[in-house]
Amino acid sequence: MHRLFAELEPSLTVTEQNLANLVRYILRLNIFDVAEIKRLRCESVTSSDENATAEDAAPQIVEQPANVDAVVNTPVLVDSNDDGTVAQELELEHMGSTLEEAVVETRSTSLENRPRLPCIALSKRNRAVVRTLNPMLVTYLEASRDICEMDSIFDTALAVCRIIGAKVSTAGRATGQSSAIPAWRRKIEERIAKSRALIGRLICFRSGNNRPRIVRTVRMAFAGTNVSLSQPDITQKLTERIDDLKQRIAAWGKRIRRYTERSTCFNQNRLFQSDQKRLYESLERPMVS
Repeated sequence: MHRLFAELEPSLTVTEQNLANLVRYILRLNIFDVAEIKRLRCESVTSSDENATAEDAAPQIVEQPANVDAVVNTPVLVDSNDDGTVAQELELEHMGSTLEEAVVETRSTSLENRPRLPCIALSKRNRAVVRTLNPMLVTYLEASRDICEMDSIFDTALAVCRIIGAKVSTAGRATGQSSAIPAWRRKIEERIAKSRALIGRLICFRSGNNRPRIVRTVRMAFAGTNVSLSQPDITQKLTERIDDLKQRIAAWGKRIRRYTERSTCFNQNRLFQSDQKRLYESLERPMVS
């Protein structure tokens, strides 16, 4: 593969490792479907056989990238019929209306509340949609009166995501993080709140508060043990129970901090691999307690 690439593009200096990395990148993004990959493999095998058997096969290999580029750069609309003029006009009208809706929606929304657009795969269908919407973008750019109206590029990107069916987040760009509390942390915080309430009532009973609700709570705290509220060393038992609950609260608090640090490290490592810019922006943003 490296030898064929060197014959096709003698002006470019690419190592075998770089070429292998690019192949894995293309396969991971699913830029070409299975049929297209099989066709490209058959053409490469055929061209390599011709190079091995004939000396005049170089012009044929040089012509191959032009044919591939012509196929890729042709603005073919998806799901169009063979006779196709009416289908193309309907699809162009649909794309234009989608772009118009995106422009109206975006210009009436503040910058903080705009949705975060996902990264889309560089497939033939997505490229065809982008090439179709690019000429429509010129009209909105020429009609812009000031810098506030020159955000049509975001409008076009939003329209592309809606046409190809990509999932667009509606949470906005202000926070950058989800505000939902994990289930494990919510359960531990509920345990801490119940233990603190129990400590308060035990302290009240030790101070001489004998209201029925306090007494009932103390009896529930010593349920399953041989401790009676009328025994002489009840004050010592209450102190031991309070210390035990305080130690549990401290342990639960350390568990929350440990899990939070571990989750933060995991999310930062994953964000560093996918989007380093967002990681550095989150690190520079002041922390809110």
